[in-house]
Amino acid sequence: MRAEGLWHAASSVLVLSPDRSEVYVHRRTDTKDIYPGMHDCWAGGVVAAGEHPDVTARRELAEELGVREAPVRFLFRTVHELGSVRFHGFLYEARWDGPIVHQPEEVAAGWWMPLRELHDRLSDPQWPFVPDGRQFIEEWFART
Repeated sequence: MRAEGLWHAASSVLVLSPDRSEVYVHRRTDTKDIYPGMHDCWAGGVVAAGEHPDVTARRELAEELGVREAPVRFLFRTVHELGSVRFHGFLYEARWDGPIVHQPEEVAAGWWMPLRELHDRLSDPQWPFVPDGRQFIEEWFART
């Protein structure tokens, strides 16, 4: 899809503390095919053929962060287009205070970060944060 610049759909889930004061931020593995080693605050992936974006959101949250029991709430839909990365994003949030278990192929490290700190770090264009995740969290901040 990315190699040919094909449009597709993807679901992404923002994991927040129950009081919404912190967000779970992670660093991608250095072996990822796109944006290796960069930070992100969304767990997500491509919507499979015939799969509903809600199902993708729950699946990706379970696969990447091991979160299986948290209710996932739809937030909004947006479009991301940067070079050959072009997709319709379905964005969700989950509140969670349980254990996080990283998928070793996807996530190198992760931690809880106060939302204010994330907002401040995003103002630094040199902080290695994935472009789609940066777009999505900035849209999220603008809506909240």
